Amino acid sequence: MKIKRFEELEVWQAARQLAREVYELTEQQRLGKDWSLKDQMRRAAISIMANIAEGFERESNKDFRLFLNYSSASAAELKSHLYLALDVNYVSEEQFRELTERLDSVAKQIKGFRKYLQNAQHSS
Repeated sequence: MKIKRFEELEVWQAARQLAREVYELTEQQRLGKDWSLKDQMRRAAISIMANIAEGFERESNKDFRLFLNYSSASAAELKSHLYLALDVNYVSEEQFRELTERLDSVAKQIKGFRKYLQNAQHSS
């Protein structure tokens, strides 16, 4: 089955869910008042899903892999921000663990998809 729209990609769907959770988390009392960190976290989460979509629309495995690299880098950025939020007690250990587990899962999907595209390009 050929995927025709980026919305069909499981990795994009997972990134979308992650972004939704980041938005919910950043509405919390203390974190919501730290406008700069809140904005950075949201931008990183948005970037993960947006780069997946943009890469898909480029209609080139090489370009798609590049945008998946951007997406992966944004995932690392978000994870770094989550560590800071934990360190300054904006999020609980449990919230941190739950979100980083989801983030790690999305990052793993991105890397796996990037590898799939690289192998597909070499075999064609």
